[in-house]
Amino acid sequence: MPESRQPPRFREGPFTYHQEVELEIASITNLGEGLARKDGWVVFVTGALPGEKIVAKIWHNAANFSRGDLVRVLTPSPHRVQPRCDLFGECGGCQYQNLAYPQQLEWKRRQVQEAFERLGGIRTEVDPCHPSPKQYAYRSKITPHFMTPRRADFPIGFLAAGTSRRVVDVPKCPIATDAINAAYARARKDVRSDPGRFERGATLLFRDCQEGVVTDPRATVTEKVGTLTLKFLAGEFFQNNPSVLPEFVAHAVDLARASGARHLVDAYCGSGLFALSAAPHFESVSGVEVSAEAVRKAAENAALNRLLNCRFIAGSAESIFAGLPVKGPDTAVIVDPPRRGCDEPFLAQLDAFAPRRIVYVSCAPDTQARDAKTLTAMGWRLIGVRPFDLFPQTRHVESIAAFERG
Repeated sequence: MPESRQPPRFREGPFTYHQEVELEIASITNLGEGLARKDGWVVFVTGALPGEKIVAKIWHNAANFSRGDLVRVLTPSPHRVQPRCDLFGECGGCQYQNLAYPQQLEWKRRQVQEAFERLGGIRTEVDPCHPSPKQYAYRSKITPHFMTPRRADFPIGFLAAGTSRRVVDVPKCPIATDAINAAYARARKDVRSDPGRFERGATLLFRDCQEGVVTDPRATVTEKVGTLTLKFLAGEFFQNNPSVLPEFVAHAVDLARASGARHLVDAYCGSGLFALSAAPHFESVSGVEVSAEAVRKAAENAALNRLLNCRFIAGSAESIFAGLPVKGPDTAVIVDPPRRGCDEPFLAQLDAFAPRRIVYVSCAPDTQARDAKTLTAMGWRLIGVRPFDLFPQTRHVESIAAFERG
């Protein structure tokens, strides 16, 4: 089919298929796309930066917006830089390699502030985004994958930008550590030497830790965060930017300490990162998790670090704070939920527990802002928000917010 022929499912709209339009980019969305308006109609263009005048080729019309590919930049942003990766724009892993790092930080700050205003209904001044000491070669875990091998040089890498099925062949990832890239290069040769082992493709794991680069997701690995030593399974979740992690954790702990609380509860405690980091500063620390395996790991890590004032509880989702030996008014609570945020039953239990302060750590500012709206409706007051850049060159940002009774 010729490239210019309109596909059957192309929706009629203000633009024809592959129409080239001149646009001025006003901002970046939380997905890392440039946003422009043409006669009031919104157009999203991947790879375009705020302040740029560009030409885009339209490939999709929706009910109230269109999407286009960047054809050429007529007036470049003064903050546009040369991407370090040749696959930038094709691989879906990074969105900001073409944007100077100080501006990446500023747009992430704006992203968090806009989420709180638009989704949380809270107007607040968000702190500057805390930078990562490393902007490349920082990532300590990657999971490249491949589909069913159908040819000798089948692609091994990451999903293409804007797709959920096509894999881009990525020989080297510049945001991964040097040790991971060396191990990954060897693994690519090994996989391609005998592709018959993988009838349906596979996902590979590379975890750079104290033991070296580990590829077995069931292996126990060790990570140092400041003076803390933590052990966990290589395939489990653990923050993947060690260069900024000590400062990230310290800020959450400092917010909890500043409340004057004598005790700390770490909900969603995992293998104990926040709980154990905070233990020297509180009379007691209680970690709560629905995963019994995570609770066992956290208890083992407490013993490993000789922290005697910690206890870890496998709590049910229905009664997450039941059985705690401390009272809410004497306690600060750190909450670090998964990307989907907290559900309303959990927030109701948290409100009923009535801690002195809530420190909410999030990898998704949109769900954090949504939960902030629920908390403020319950009578809590937002006292501060600080983003942390754990994922340079990408659209992702972590955010730490604190709440007290209004």
